[in-house]
Amino acid sequence: MQKLDLVLYPNEGLREICAPIKEMTDGLDRLIDDMLYTMYDAPGIGLAAPQIAVQQRLIVVDVSEDKTQPLAIINPEIVRSAGQITWEEGCLSLPGIYAHVDRPRDIIVRGMDRDGKAIEFEANDLLAVCIQHEIDHLNGKLFVDHLSGIKRARLIQKFKKLQAEAQSD
Repeated sequence: MQKLDLVLYPNEGLREICAPIKEMTDGLDRLIDDMLYTMYDAPGIGLAAPQIAVQQRLIVVDVSEDKTQPLAIINPEIVRSAGQITWEEGCLSLPGIYAHVDRPRDIIVRGMDRDGKAIEFEANDLLAVCIQHEIDHLNGKLFVDHLSGIKRARLIQKFKKLQAEAQSD
């Protein structure tokens, strides 16, 4: 497995709508393994393909405490949602930035697994939040886009300051 480079805000690729994956390949299987390795190393609980400069509809997540429940979803879509939950979110493409975001608490997700088999399942709470966050990436949206304009601007300024400080070290 290979650790991949993470794409950071304001890279324009983070704002693109990703293309569906049309066929399963050995390269896709390797990409999933590399994405999981990169996500765990970061450390994170989710990673979308555009965060590693691949403009395809692929996400990986693992919200388990011991990192033993990796999930790869190809061409994921939310077919139903209900309830509401507020969760503090962060993002590997905006390291050091966190904010409370309101999202549906319960979702039904449809897509394909890494073997190309159709899947549909229910996700709740943190898993639902994580999947929605990663699907947002596939649609060119970041978690800060769910915030008010003032709060979003303040967090983006904070991120730019953190990046400037990191580069001067």
